[in-house]
Amino acid sequence: MPVTLNAGFRMPSWFDLRTLDANGPEDEEGIRRATELVHSMIEQEVKAGIPSNRIVIGGFSQGGALALYSALMYSKPLAGVVALSCWLPLHKNFPAAALGNTDIPYLQCHGDCDPIVPYKWGQLTASMMKQFLKQAEFKTYRGMMHSSSDEEMRDVKLFVERILRPE
Repeated sequence: MPVTLNAGFRMPSWFDLRTLDANGPEDEEGIRRATELVHSMIEQEVKAGIPSNRIVIGGFSQGGALALYSALMYSKPLAGVVALSCWLPLHKNFPAAALGNTDIPYLQCHGDCDPIVPYKWGQLTASMMKQFLKQAEFKTYRGMMHSSSDEEMRDVKLFVERILRPE
Protein backbone atom coordinates (compact mmCIF):
# COMPACT_ATOMS: atom_id res chain seq x y z
CA MET A 1 0.00 0.00 0.00
CA PRO A 2 1.15 3.61 -0.37
CA VAL A 3 2.73 4.86 2.88
CA THR A 4 2.85 8.58 3.67
CA LEU A 5 6.19 8.31 5.53
CA ASN A 6 7.65 6.61 2.47
CA ALA A 7 6.78 9.63 0.28
CA GLY A 8 3.59 7.84 -0.75
CA PHE A 9 5.45 4.95 -2.37
CA ARG A 10 4.03 1.47 -2.01
CA MET A 11 5.54 -0.89 0.56
CA PRO A 12 4.37 -3.82 2.71
CA SER A 13 2.29 -2.21 5.45
CA TRP A 14 -0.66 -3.05 7.67
CA PHE A 15 -1.83 0.58 7.72
CA ASP A 16 -0.58 4.00 6.66
CA LEU A 17 2.16 5.62 8.71
CA ARG A 18 1.70 9.38 8.56
CA THR A 19 4.32 10.79 10.94
CA LEU A 20 7.12 9.90 13.35
CA ASP A 21 5.55 12.20 15.94
CA ALA A 22 4.08 10.12 18.78
CA ASN A 23 1.22 12.62 19.09
CA GLY A 24 0.70 13.06 15.35
CA PRO A 25 -2.26 11.91 13.26
CA GLU A 26 -2.81 8.17 12.87
CA ASP A 27 -4.59 6.14 10.20
CA GLU A 28 -7.49 5.15 12.45
CA GLU A 29 -9.54 3.63 9.62
CA GLY A 30 -6.55 1.61 8.37
CA ILE A 31 -5.72 0.42 11.88
CA ARG A 32 -9.29 -0.74 12.39
CA ARG A 33 -9.34 -2.53 8.99
CA ALA A 34 -6.05 -4.28 9.79
CA THR A 35 -7.41 -5.25 13.22
CA GLU A 36 -10.47 -6.81 11.58
CA LEU A 37 -8.13 -8.82 9.35
CA VAL A 38 -6.16 -10.09 12.38
CA HIS A 39 -9.40 -10.95 14.17
CA SER A 40 -10.61 -12.88 11.12
CA MET A 41 -7.32 -14.85 11.05
CA ILE A 42 -7.82 -15.72 14.72
CA GLU A 43 -11.40 -16.78 14.02
CA GLN A 44 -10.22 -19.07 11.19
CA GLU A 45 -7.93 -20.83 13.67
CA VAL A 46 -10.77 -21.11 16.21
CA LYS A 47 -13.03 -22.63 13.54
CA ALA A 48 -10.22 -25.09 12.74
CA GLY A 49 -10.39 -26.29 16.34
CA ILE A 50 -7.79 -24.21 18.19
CA PRO A 51 -9.27 -22.53 21.28
CA SER A 52 -8.65 -18.77 21.31
CA ASN A 53 -6.94 -19.09 24.70
CA ARG A 54 -4.23 -21.23 23.00
CA ILE A 55 -3.44 -18.58 20.37
CA VAL A 56 -0.53 -16.15 20.71
CA ILE A 57 -0.36 -13.17 18.40
CA GLY A 58 2.68 -11.04 17.82
CA GLY A 59 4.73 -9.04 15.44
CA PHE A 60 7.67 -6.76 14.80
CA SER A 61 7.48 -2.98 14.38
CA GLN A 62 4.14 -2.12 12.76
CA GLY A 63 3.15 -5.78 13.12
CA GLY A 64 3.87 -5.63 16.85
CA ALA A 65 1.84 -2.43 17.13
CA LEU A 66 -1.05 -4.16 15.40
CA ALA A 67 -0.71 -7.22 17.66
CA LEU A 68 -1.00 -5.04 20.77
CA TYR A 69 -4.01 -3.17 19.43
CA SER A 70 -5.71 -6.28 18.02
CA ALA A 71 -5.41 -8.21 21.28
CA LEU A 72 -6.87 -5.34 23.29
CA MET A 73 -9.76 -5.03 20.84
CA TYR A 74 -10.51 -8.79 20.70
CA SER A 75 -13.38 -9.93 22.90
CA LYS A 76 -12.28 -13.56 23.41
CA PRO A 77 -9.34 -14.59 25.61
CA LEU A 78 -5.97 -15.13 23.91
CA ALA A 79 -2.93 -16.97 25.31
CA GLY A 80 -0.63 -13.96 25.04
CA VAL A 81 1.00 -11.27 22.91
CA VAL A 82 4.57 -10.77 21.69
CA ALA A 83 5.30 -7.19 20.61
CA LEU A 84 8.77 -6.40 19.27
CA SER A 85 10.18 -2.91 18.60
CA CYS A 86 6.76 -1.26 18.52
CA TRP A 87 4.20 1.08 20.05
CA LEU A 88 0.48 1.02 20.84
CA PRO A 89 -1.55 2.61 18.02
CA LEU A 90 -4.33 5.00 19.00
CA HIS A 91 -2.84 4.99 22.52
CA LYS A 92 -4.91 7.99 23.60
CA ASN A 93 -8.02 5.77 23.53
CA PHE A 94 -6.69 3.43 26.24
CA PRO A 95 -7.42 2.00 28.72
CA ALA A 96 -11.09 2.90 28.05
CA ALA A 97 -11.10 1.35 24.55
CA ALA A 98 -9.86 -2.08 25.64
CA LEU A 99 -12.55 -4.70 24.99
CA GLY A 100 -10.65 -7.65 26.40
CA ASN A 101 -7.35 -9.39 27.02
CA THR A 102 -6.17 -7.13 29.81
CA ASP A 103 -5.41 -10.13 32.01
CA ILE A 104 -3.26 -12.16 29.58
CA PRO A 105 0.56 -12.06 29.40
CA TYR A 106 2.17 -9.44 27.17
CA LEU A 107 5.86 -9.52 26.27
CA GLN A 108 7.13 -6.27 24.79
CA CYS A 109 10.78 -6.09 23.66
CA HIS A 110 12.77 -3.13 22.34
CA GLY A 111 16.36 -2.28 21.47
CA ASP A 112 17.75 0.80 23.19
CA CYS A 113 19.39 2.05 19.96
CA ASP A 114 16.35 1.79 17.66
CA PRO A 115 16.45 4.67 15.13
CA ILE A 116 13.10 3.76 13.45
CA VAL A 117 10.72 3.20 16.37
CA PRO A 118 12.43 5.15 19.13
CA TYR A 119 13.17 3.25 22.33
CA LYS A 120 11.32 6.02 24.18
CA TRP A 121 8.11 5.03 22.33
CA GLY A 122 8.53 1.48 23.58
CA GLN A 123 9.14 2.72 27.12
CA LEU A 124 6.11 5.04 27.02
CA THR A 125 3.92 2.25 25.63
CA ALA A 126 5.09 -0.16 28.33
CA SER A 127 4.57 2.41 31.09
CA MET A 128 1.06 3.23 29.92
CA MET A 129 0.07 -0.41 29.40
CA LYS A 130 1.32 -1.45 32.86
CA GLN A 131 -1.35 0.83 34.27
CA PHE A 132 -4.16 -1.39 32.97
CA LEU A 133 -2.63 -4.76 32.03
CA LYS A 134 -2.17 -7.38 34.71
CA GLN A 135 0.80 -9.16 33.09
CA ALA A 136 2.88 -6.74 31.02
CA GLU A 137 6.61 -7.38 30.73
CA PHE A 138 9.05 -5.00 29.01
CA LYS A 139 12.54 -6.15 28.04
CA THR A 140 15.35 -3.93 26.82
CA TYR A 141 18.22 -5.09 24.58
CA ARG A 142 21.37 -3.03 24.88
CA GLY A 143 22.86 -1.84 21.61
CA MET A 144 20.07 -3.36 19.48
CA MET A 145 18.72 -1.23 16.64
CA HIS A 146 15.46 -1.81 14.72
CA SER A 147 16.15 -5.51 14.46
CA SER A 148 16.22 -8.65 16.54
CA SER A 149 18.86 -10.60 18.40
CA ASP A 150 19.52 -14.13 19.59
CA GLU A 151 18.86 -12.97 23.17
CA GLU A 152 15.49 -11.49 22.21
CA MET A 153 14.48 -14.64 20.31
CA ARG A 154 15.43 -16.78 23.34
CA ASP A 155 13.21 -14.57 25.51
CA VAL A 156 10.33 -14.92 23.04
CA LYS A 157 10.79 -18.71 22.98
CA LEU A 158 10.77 -18.91 26.79
CA PHE A 159 7.68 -16.67 26.96
CA VAL A 160 5.74 -18.81 24.47
CA GLU A 161 6.81 -22.04 26.20
CA ARG A 162 5.68 -20.63 29.57
CA ILE A 163 2.24 -19.48 28.40
CA LEU A 164 1.49 -22.47 26.13
CA ARG A 165 2.33 -25.31 28.47
CA PRO A 166 0.80 -28.59 27.30
CA GLU A 167 -2.74 -29.05 28.57
